[in-house]
Amino acid sequence: MRGLAAALLLVCAACADAAAHAPGDTGIAPFVAHYQADWKGISVGTSDIQLAQGAEPGHYLYTWTITARGIFRVAYHDDLVQKSWLTAIGDHVRPEKYFGKEGGSTVELNFDWPNKRATGVSETKPVDIALNDGTQDVMSIQVEVMLDLKNGNLPKTFHIIDKDQLKEFNYAQEGSAKIRTALGELDTVIVTSQRVGNNRILRMWFAPSLGFVPVQAERSRDGKVEIAMRIKSLDHLVPIEPRLAPKLPAP
Repeated sequence: MRGLAAALLLVCAACADAAAHAPGDTGIAPFVAHYQADWKGISVGTSDIQLAQGAEPGHYLYTWTITARGIFRVAYHDDLVQKSWLTAIGDHVRPEKYFGKEGGSTVELNFDWPNKRATGVSETKPVDIALNDGTQDVMSIQVEVMLDLKNGNLPKTFHIIDKDQLKEFNYAQEGSAKIRTALGELDTVIVTSQRVGNNRILRMWFAPSLGFVPVQAERSRDGKVEIAMRIKSLDHLVPIEPRLAPKLPAP
């Protein structure tokens, strides 16, 4: 995953998730959100994100699709698609499986928590990484951050597996701001994310009134905004009924 699509990935991977309180679970509710992507002030594409409840209680599938448009569609004609299968445990989420695809390049990861290993293939390269408690993939981290904000307990550091590497990111809350969006004027909480040793900073605006949905994000380098994501619409989906064990006939 490279070029423009990779840049979009860096922004969305840290910000494009949503969570709203749902009785009886950790606070994750199914949703679908749509964002517009701008590269240095030029509209370059759209981002569609969906969090779907699995058939089993506490299991979710998080899907993210980036579509280039205009002249950028010529260079990036294939959508970038990513999926993360995750499980909600208490007030946190744990990735179980990850899949990413852009053109002919794919990344597949399986998280073996009992043995504390993440294995798979990243663009033909084998992956075998030791897992620490709380390790996330580039998709599951989005849901984890939302839950942490909702519970008022955002860690300062996260370990995230990106392709075939385990990377460390620092997170910080900068304060609050009222901003105008396609959904109206919203009060937001501002969070920054930065990889250790990297001069790029990702700044995100989360809306508590929408269940801490991120409504805006900007990635900058040396104080200059390179890419921005702004929400266009948001819908909460009706959760599916949990799968129940079949009733056995009376003896």
